[in-house]
Amino acid sequence: MSSSEISRTGIDSASGTRSSGSNMWTLLTCSSVCSLIMLDTNVVAVSLPAIARSLNASFVDVEWVVSAYMLAFASFLLPAGSIADRLGRRRVMLFGLGVFALASLLCGLAWTPLILNIARAIKGIGAALLLTSALAVIGHVFHGEQERARAWSIWGACMGVAMTIAPMLGGVITATLGWRWIFYLNLPVVAILVLLVRRHVEESSDAASTRFDPLGAGLFSGGLFCIIWALIGGSVSGWTSAVTSARFAIGLALLAIFVVVELRQRNPMIDLHLFRRAAFVGAVMGMFGYAVSAQVLMTFLPLYLQNAFDYSATLAGCAMLPFAIAMVLSSRLGPRAHRYFDDRGVLTIGLIIVAIGNLATALAVSQLSYLLVALGMIVSGSGAGLLNGTTQKAILGRVPRSRSGMGSGISTTTRFVGIVLAVGGLGGVLATRTGNAFNATLAGSGEHAFHASPELIGKIVAGNAADAFTGLPAASRAVAHAAAQSAFISGFSDVLYLASALAAISAFAVYRLAGSAQPAN
Repeated sequence: MSSSEISRTGIDSASGTRSSGSNMWTLLTCSSVCSLIMLDTNVVAVSLPAIARSLNASFVDVEWVVSAYMLAFASFLLPAGSIADRLGRRRVMLFGLGVFALASLLCGLAWTPLILNIARAIKGIGAALLLTSALAVIGHVFHGEQERARAWSIWGACMGVAMTIAPMLGGVITATLGWRWIFYLNLPVVAILVLLVRRHVEESSDAASTRFDPLGAGLFSGGLFCIIWALIGGSVSGWTSAVTSARFAIGLALLAIFVVVELRQRNPMIDLHLFRRAAFVGAVMGMFGYAVSAQVLMTFLPLYLQNAFDYSATLAGCAMLPFAIAMVLSSRLGPRAHRYFDDRGVLTIGLIIVAIGNLATALAVSQLSYLLVALGMIVSGSGAGLLNGTTQKAILGRVPRSRSGMGSGISTTTRFVGIVLAVGGLGGVLATRTGNAFNATLAGSGEHAFHASPELIGKIVAGNAADAFTGLPAASRAVAHAAAQSAFISGFSDVLYLASALAAISAFAVYRLAGSAQPAN
């Protein structure tokens, strides 16, 4: 092998190991792959009103823009890890990039909400392949305690930067090029990442890893889909309707069958016996509480900023910065907090801060003062930053070392299942409460020019009120617009109160259950 080949592959001829420079390129490449996923997860939220107007979509439709991606992502994370370990992490990463690119192209070309949401689901599968393979490569390359800590610190910084710039970037692209370019611009980025992966990521695999479990994956995905379908469609079909009840029942039945199947597997996709340990359940509750009370705000805050303040997509993206920056900065306080508190203490404190921040924001939204809302966002973001790294650490600290891969999969799955459940559940509350407030306001004003149907309420919440009120007389249109804005603010305030309560309940559960971080052998 020539010296240039040695340099290219990163093999140290004296030791037969990869050089530190090559390892750094591997780390930066895998971190960039993960950052692309983080960008795509958060960049879309600010463009939802523009998508609703362009495709004449309802709130249910735009909820699925987020939920289809998250649902496919969360459902496929565990099997994707097994696939990457068995078939080769580099190979699966390249395949995932291809799936992600094709799905991005289809998203940009989408001509109906259904096509867009199908493409988003396909993209979620690609993202799951990317995340699991990238994390596995980092874990494979970095072994020592110090180099592993440094590697995950750099990885976390890359993810934090992506999270910070995502809302602003989404707003700028939507306002200047149009929402479709949020997806088109993924194509050159993916092309660059393919070149970097081919050059700087070596193939690795683990033939002894847990086998792919298609039955378990299908039951888990199907159960989650039916429950999310019930949550998102409940505001239209009716929460007590036969359709909604059937969706809930089928979803719960599929998940119950999934539990039975996994308990009987010799090598299950998820070792459900871990959930017999109160400390492990407490750590998982910390991650779930973080997702449903803090991370979900990345989806709903842009809708509020555009509906309540009539902000453009660009301005709404910039207005999200207090939350994102506070989250990134406070994440750096986590290691210092661990000098005084254990994982349980940090998780409990973080969730309490999120609860206070959500409560403060709920009280501020009706004042239509961006300064007050921004202060609430800073408090919530600060709590979220404390939770971001500690949640993963707490779960892995309560899993035997031999099962750290499964623990990481459970952690990541819990995060995204929490987000998708919160988008569906809190979105349903938002739509229902907005509809009730809108009808009450119209009744009080004596305006009966039109019927406030669930479809109309859906367009109001999605930021497509202008289309909903087309054809009304000018005077009625002005009354309807004012009523819609007031109703949305009322509904969003209720969502924040509920998110605050969820954070407080999660804090109590973590404090009671999390206990010691020592895993069983």
